[in-house]
Amino acid sequence: MLFGRVRGTAICTIKYPDLKGMKLLVVEPLDKHLEPTGPLQVAVDVVQAGSGDLCVMVRSREAALAMDIHKFVPVDLALIGIV
Repeated sequence: MLFGRVRGTAICTIKYPDLKGMKLLVVEPLDKHLEPTGPLQVAVDVVQAGSGDLCVMVRSREAALAMDIHKFVPVDLALIGIV
């Protein structure tokens, strides 16, 4: 389980077709003490998180399967819960 804090919204001009309507957020990864652990990353939002929210994230295949509408979307990081 990974934690992250939402820092903003990412804007893109071209998206994978199944990502239409999905929000992309800029997230700061955190450790178990809620201290920053690395550079900012972009994650797809499936829980309607907002700026400043502390969220639970998943990576890799779990992130690709996090969307309930589509079976597989090529994403590497997804927000799956708000703490």
